[in-house]
Amino acid sequence: MYAAEPLKILALLGAIGNLIKISSAEFAQYTTTSSKTAARLLKQLEDDKYIERQLVPGGQKIILTCDGINLLRKEYAEYQLIFCQDDAGIELHGKVIAGLGEGQYYIAQNGYMSQFSEKLGFQPFPGTLNIKLNEDSTAMRQRMECTLPVCIQGFNDGKRTFGSGKCYIIRINGIKSAVIIPERTHYPTNLLEIIAPVNLRETLHLKDGDEVNIVVEKTGKCEGLNDR
Repeated sequence: MYAAEPLKILALLGAIGNLIKISSAEFAQYTTTSSKTAARLLKQLEDDKYIERQLVPGGQKIILTCDGINLLRKEYAEYQLIFCQDDAGIELHGKVIAGLGEGQYYIAQNGYMSQFSEKLGFQPFPGTLNIKLNEDSTAMRQRMECTLPVCIQGFNDGKRTFGSGKCYIIRINGIKSAVIIPERTHYPTNLLEIIAPVNLRETLHLKDGDEVNIVVEKTGKCEGLNDR
């Protein structure tokens, strides 16, 4: 059975943010399978790190992991693409937060700067603006990643290797910018790193905690839409 469907059942039973107790026999009733099949399904979800389980008398306690929640968010975003197809941009909302201070170093590399100028149409200010999305926008972010990204190639400057990444063209409070997502990133899904031709904090008079509005330009559907 496809992973998102049993995860959806567990989520509807309250397993996002809470441990729920359920037996394999009870779960089988929701999935219309046998108890043995339901038990194997739960074990597979655990092996795939979509859920965490604690075996207890009479069943198990289950909670969805971040990977499990993200899979459901992706599923939700894909259904939005099916049923909410329009020409409007994807709108996200979040608050400004402090970054780690690493953005300036990476953005300023010539191997990246030349690609930004050519592919994005602007030379970024050497630094990033970090945004923490609200709960609704975190789910909507998946729709952004189903649009066609601008690919940034990795390179070697003779001393070290810099990884590739992808950018999504946006407007933040009306200013053309881009969300940048490194190929290897440990950022949670509710955080965005934004580059722009200006210092966004100074230009928009932003400080930590200020709310911003982000509109993602729809440039087409990503070929990897169904990648899991």
